[in-house]
Amino acid sequence: MSSDQLAAEKRPDSGHGGPPHDAAPSRAASMWSEIQRVSGRSTGVIAGLVILCIYLAVTQPVFATWGNTTNVVAGNSVILLLAIGATFVILSGGIDLSTAAAGAATAMVFGELLSAGVGAFVAVVGTLAFGLFLGAVNGVLISYLKIPFLVVTLGTLSIFESFALVLSSGKTINTFTLDGFEPVYRFALDDVAGVPYLLIFDVVVVVVAALVLRYTSFGRGVYAIGSNSEAARLNGINVARTTLMVYVIAGLCAGLAALVQVGRLTGASPNIDSTLLLTVIAAVLIGGTAYTGGEGGVGGTVLGVLFLGVIQNGLTLSDVSTFWRGTVNGLVLIVAVALGVGRDRGWFRLPKGGTRG
Repeated sequence: MSSDQLAAEKRPDSGHGGPPHDAAPSRAASMWSEIQRVSGRSTGVIAGLVILCIYLAVTQPVFATWGNTTNVVAGNSVILLLAIGATFVILSGGIDLSTAAAGAATAMVFGELLSAGVGAFVAVVGTLAFGLFLGAVNGVLISYLKIPFLVVTLGTLSIFESFALVLSSGKTINTFTLDGFEPVYRFALDDVAGVPYLLIFDVVVVVVAALVLRYTSFGRGVYAIGSNSEAARLNGINVARTTLMVYVIAGLCAGLAALVQVGRLTGASPNIDSTLLLTVIAAVLIGGTAYTGGEGGVGGTVLGVLFLGVIQNGLTLSDVSTFWRGTVNGLVLIVAVALGVGRDRGWFRLPKGGTRG
């Protein structure tokens, strides 16, 4: 027997007989591989974000201050929460056009509950429950009644928007003086040791969403359905139930976004920002989530939200009219999706074998 064979026999089996500490490098290697895979889809937005931040830091000194950073975080918290819900939906191969309208409807419910004199706890729970209900409506129609998601969410967009207007006769509810609003107001605007509560909350939500997608059977099911729903079904995944839960999560995120919005603005408005839906979807796609589903994640969505947020902040600091916001977001969205399509089709791959002399 050769010395190589003897060495192979003495070498512990990595699958069964290896020492416990071998698992740590394996996990570390797996995590590093996952980081490389995710960052590969977000390379463009990472590079763009770094270049943009450097440029604004040089040309607009106030940009690099902590106060401006917290303003960017607070100003984009609603977009981030809605975008996290949209990430689940798009990963599953669908899209939710009603997410902004659902946020407005849940905000009005929150305002009406406070106006009715209920406490903060009941109002918050009721608002989140209503958001879950709106998401479940979409989910049931899409997953069990098999109505196309574009038809359903386009229809519920109109329904939710109309509901928000009818609930208060089109008027904004001033929540600042209402009993029970104080905790939500403090949560949206206060900080601890200079760190806004909203920033801490956003980080927690992002981490939880990432863990759900990465380490749970539900999260793996979302990716599987987005890649190939029929193959997912044949592999034992309950496609209908998973799809339903995806839209329920989107509804929950709309409820959370509504609470943050009302807390920051001290009022519940039935009117919807016309660019909000575009910004939310753009952030998800810019972050590297495939519009066809099955690829991406919340890490890329965070980068997409930051990228768009920094652009808007830069426009504001440069005294550029906010009317250009929709134009910029639309152009960035088209370019990002075009680059994603080009990457998936191999347009940017170097020819194999190198050059010949």
